[in-house]
Amino acid sequence: MPTVSIQTTQNVFIHYPAASLGDRILAYFIDALIMVAYLIAVIILLVQTETNSTAIILSAISIPTLLYHLLFEIFMDGQSPGKKQMGIKVVKIDGSPGTIGSYIVRWLIRIIEVDIMSGAVAMIVIAAGGKGQRLGDMAAGTTVVKLVQQKEVTSKEIFTIAEENYIPTFSQVLQLNDSDIEIINQALRVNRNTGNSKPVLAITEKIKKLLGVESDMPPVKFLYTIVKDYGYYTSKL
Repeated sequence: MPTVSIQTTQNVFIHYPAASLGDRILAYFIDALIMVAYLIAVIILLVQTETNSTAIILSAISIPTLLYHLLFEIFMDGQSPGKKQMGIKVVKIDGSPGTIGSYIVRWLIRIIEVDIMSGAVAMIVIAAGGKGQRLGDMAAGTTVVKLVQQKEVTSKEIFTIAEENYIPTFSQVLQLNDSDIEIINQALRVNRNTGNSKPVLAITEKIKKLLGVESDMPPVKFLYTIVKDYGYYTSKL
């Protein structure tokens, strides 16, 4: 399954799988149901208020449904209610957040490939392309990813100090928190599983600067030491 790398504020890349065609279809139907419910509510309201203005009727019915996906993606950071329910999101192909410009481009092309052509072209392109992109995504430089929920963990769940007589090296680690340590662990996992050392090197420099420490340890050993020291001190709290 194709993946997209999302860069965190700590310069660690987390890999998200591209949203499946099934997830996107289900999100589409959820959004369609919401729009149908909206139209029913508007029609009932117009009937009850005995509105006869053609301009008001057409505006109330067409404008919100036409702009539905564009406005939700802009104001909900790449998600419509359907996408949010399915845990998928529009992002730039390089993993950065979508921009208003990219949302507009994919929305304009959506009118043709999804609304006018009933999604047939979009499904074919997504299935054949391998990157989870329809034509609108290709033009906008976006794709749709499946958001993998990150498990909430505590320091006691993450760290176990095996040595009873362990002597920590960096007392400054108490300036960190569980989220910082989990980011370090992610960088170490990336290095271990893929051989990509860039996250480790970036995190090492940030940690040294944040804690105000100097060390000649190799980056991987340094980060493992930080993790163990943090586990040691937090286990005493």
